[in-house]
Amino acid sequence: MTDTTSRLDELEMRTAHQEQTIEDLNTAITEQWKIIERMERQLAALRDRVADAELSAGEAAPVDRPPPHW
Repeated sequence: MTDTTSRLDELEMRTAHQEQTIEDLNTAITEQWKIIERMERQLAALRDRVADAELSAGEAAPVDRPPPHW
C-alpha cells in the first residue's frame, strides 16, 4: 500500500505543478494578447497617418509599390 500511496502523492504533486504552469502560461498569453491589441491599434493609427500624409503631399501612390531602385 505504501507504493500506491507514494505513487498517488507523486501524481498529485505533478498535477499541482501542471496546474501552476497552466496558470502561469495563461497569464503570459493574456499579457501578450493585450500588447498585440495595443500594437494593432498603433499600426492602424500609423497607416492612417501615412495615408493622410500621402494625400496631403499629392502622392496617392499604392503602398505596395516597389522601391525606387527597382
